[in-house]
Amino acid sequence: MEEPQSRDTLARDRTLLANERTLLAYLRTAIMLFASGITLIKLFATDTRMLQSLGYLLLPLSFTTGVVGYMRFVGMRRKITRNM
Repeated sequence: MEEPQSRDTLARDRTLLANERTLLAYLRTAIMLFASGITLIKLFATDTRMLQSLGYLLLPLSFTTGVVGYMRFVGMRRKITRNM
């Protein structure tokens, strides 16, 4: 008969899954920022300079958001696995 998982093991599993959900939230936000930036650039190509500039600002912001999210994910995963 198998031994049921301990509370500590289940807590670690929940923590790992929460860390993955956080990464996915960062990536979802990065994709949204990128798509918004492209939309502003294309939609207001000739009309409004300010909105087009905002679109160009969102592109590097989306990349930065994705990189920061990934770095936080890796750092937290190391901390979690180190304490296992």
